[in-house]
Amino acid sequence: MNVDPYAARPDFSLSEDQKRDWLRLIRTEGIGPRLFQTLVNRFGGASAALAALPALASQSKRPLVLCTYEQAEQEMARIKRDGAELVALGETFYPPLLAQIDAPPPLLTVRGQVSLLRERAIAIVGSRNASAAGLKMAERLAQDLGRSGFVIVSGLARGIDGRAHMAALPRGTIAIVAGGINKIYPPEHAALYEQLGRDGLLVSEMPYGWEPRGRDFPRRNRIISGLCRGVVVVEAAERSGSLITARFAVEQGREVFAVPGSPLDPRAGGTNHLLRHGATFITEATHIEEALRNLMGEDVWQPAPPRVSENEPQDTAPLWDEYDFLVEEVSAPSVIRETPETPYRGGEPERAVMSPQTDIQARLLSLLGPVPTAMDDLIQFTGLATQTVAHHLIELELAGRVLRHSGQMVSLALPPQNTLPPQEPFLAQDDLTLHRRRAAEPEGQES
Repeated sequence: MNVDPYAARPDFSLSEDQKRDWLRLIRTEGIGPRLFQTLVNRFGGASAALAALPALASQSKRPLVLCTYEQAEQEMARIKRDGAELVALGETFYPPLLAQIDAPPPLLTVRGQVSLLRERAIAIVGSRNASAAGLKMAERLAQDLGRSGFVIVSGLARGIDGRAHMAALPRGTIAIVAGGINKIYPPEHAALYEQLGRDGLLVSEMPYGWEPRGRDFPRRNRIISGLCRGVVVVEAAERSGSLITARFAVEQGREVFAVPGSPLDPRAGGTNHLLRHGATFITEATHIEEALRNLMGEDVWQPAPPRVSENEPQDTAPLWDEYDFLVEEVSAPSVIRETPETPYRGGEPERAVMSPQTDIQARLLSLLGPVPTAMDDLIQFTGLATQTVAHHLIELELAGRVLRHSGQMVSLALPPQNTLPPQEPFLAQDDLTLHRRRAAEPEGQES
């Protein structure tokens, strides 16, 4: 039986000293979420990890510049003066689904209604240069999903994001920002920013006062998808930052929904691309609610196992420039252990063990070849329920591992044999790399 990740957990919080040490460690140059987690687990806490860092860094050619006690104190004081607070991985209000992604942020700076982090959430993202029809659709979806009990998550960008936030404010909305919690971007959303900080929630993993750069928008996008059960893309061009959010959603085991658009409108090129490659076609909020229930066959939705390509290129641009020591000890996602005073932080221990759902996908792949196979045969040979097979075939299709054919037939997606450049699959890692390279220009990744 699935366990609802939103079920209440015992009250828990770091001490001020522990939180300061966590802040010092994650703000140290060369320390990203993965290395943070490894260091804390290796040394039994952030304080001990800070003490061990100089010796570890001496083995590297890169200089170590630790975040000082005073710098951490100053940031914590500024956060408090701004009416914000820090939420640590493992604390009561840390988002339960976000804790399960690869490299979850150890600390979130939040301002507003922090209890929204414990609510069921759906992301709505899309074009900055949205059409009137796109804005109306985003507004309608946000309002209807809000009435159904979902909090709306987006990135406070122009266009679709801003309209979704405004429509969802009465019911609950969360804005993930790419800069510091006090940096309003874009500037024309100053009034909306203040409303969100009072009636909704603002969230950032970046330092207080941080000016957003191009590379920070993909980092923000992984949090948008990580917080949610699914991501709805309303309008997006073929080279839109919203597609990065959709790709992160697939990698994290979330559902991807897309609103179709006219093939003559370039603002619909990205959403139509998603639909061609397996995203769920939706035109109203009830389609999203039904899909979340039907895909899992029950009311309590659980994220699917993250998909990681075995042939993933090694030159993919990382989201963090981390030191490379202790790489052999990188910990499982969301598992952080602190000092004996608080022996376990964040996530659920069983999440460190590979889910049985991964085995189901391996069984399906082992039964497939280049010749199309009937879905009924897969059901018969695996002994699995129809809904289970259909759900995992959707996942494998989104990951670019299988192809669908007419008559409920499925085959493996084999590399093309001709010399023409193939059309990029939905999860093409080189496409993700291209998007991250384009992140050098903040305007290009604001969505």
